[in-house]
Amino acid sequence: MVVEVTWWGHATVTVVDSGVRVLTDPLFVRRLAHLRRRGGMVPPVGAGVADVVVVSHLHSDHLHVGSLGRLAPGTKVVLPKGAVAAVRGLGRLTGLELVEVAAGDEVKVGRVKVRAVPAAHDGRRLPFGSQRAEALGYVVEGQAVTYFAGDTGLFEGMAEAVGACDVALLPVGGWGPFLGEGHLNPARAAEALVRLGPRAAVPIHYGTYWPIGMDAVRPHEFYAPGEEFVRLAREVAPGVAVHRLEHGESVRLEAAG
Repeated sequence: MVVEVTWWGHATVTVVDSGVRVLTDPLFVRRLAHLRRRGGMVPPVGAGVADVVVVSHLHSDHLHVGSLGRLAPGTKVVLPKGAVAAVRGLGRLTGLELVEVAAGDEVKVGRVKVRAVPAAHDGRRLPFGSQRAEALGYVVEGQAVTYFAGDTGLFEGMAEAVGACDVALLPVGGWGPFLGEGHLNPARAAEALVRLGPRAAVPIHYGTYWPIGMDAVRPHEFYAPGEEFVRLAREVAPGVAVHRLEHGESVRLEAAG
């Protein structure tokens, strides 16, 4: 068993490979603006323990300054280039090691290499703001190769950018009843499996946050994406082992060979 994946909810995942703990897009709150956590408990304190944290883009449900503030002093945080200038609150996190990257850049942490890859997603901090940084995904290369897509749609050259991977952590839903451009729904996430050809996949970014007062609006978009992804993946990518985790649940996976 060479890689362990724990899904804490939304896009927050811990990947343990070669003794290195990688935490993605930490979000440790019960409420964020108009969103309320409806699925799973807020992650425990231990979820914030990491050797390196990767942040995919500037949206506040992925780059949450308060959650980053829970990290231990000295933690390395990898962000899209331009994030520190665009998000004023990052300047207050003086105890963290903030590293900005662009697609193609690599960061070494212990026996693991983290490589930034492109993503097809809006890079603005606010829905209508001008503060912008390139949205990214990340490939964690240790004993296994794990792709964290962040938030993305399908894009040309996706497989070439990511390369061969053992595990794909793919968003399959969102936090509201409708998905805009630059997102994967279950069908598009299943198509991503066809393109990427990983040995295993874990659906993320669904069933966690939902707008307050909209519980009865298209509730299947909250509950169903994980199971729908499992069903579609079985049809179009039967060679991929899909692990639909509950909040806080872990799976241990092997790399090729």
